[in-house]
Amino acid sequence: MKVPIIPDNETERLCSLYNLAILDTAPEQRYDYIPEKVKSYFNVPIALISLVDCERQWFKSSQGLDVTETSREISFCGHAINQNGVYMVNDTFEDERFSDNPLVIGEPFIRFYAGAPIKSDEGYSIGTLCIIDTSPRILTENDQVLLREFADMVERELNVPDETRN
Repeated sequence: MKVPIIPDNETERLCSLYNLAILDTAPEQRYDYIPEKVKSYFNVPIALISLVDCERQWFKSSQGLDVTETSREISFCGHAINQNGVYMVNDTFEDERFSDNPLVIGEPFIRFYAGAPIKSDEGYSIGTLCIIDTSPRILTENDQVLLREFADMVERELNVPDETRN
């Protein structure tokens, strides 16, 4: 298993994430709506809004998974925040970075992962909108674009000040 690389801008990235004051908050329909739609559209068992802090990935929305966080060291999203585009692992069994990952060889038995980075207003990757399947698969270019567009919706929601919400 390969542990995710810590970004060079980690201090600024974490500051940007913490300034959102969203970690460990209660579920909210305005966030749950997007992964619900993503899960249905891509026909996957799991869709998440994952925020990556210094030691964990915490799920603001967890559709199809009963845990609220996992260690950053075993996270797929910890790898995805280091990418600009959609990060994909088509078959975890065939990828030496993940083949022995506890999330692959145990619950939830991840075989496919795709995550689109979610950025703060300052431009730091603070997490992902991701989809997970228990079977290998490949996303088309159009599907990657759509996952990115859904992630853009999450970004817009995260970066709207609370006082301007209806």
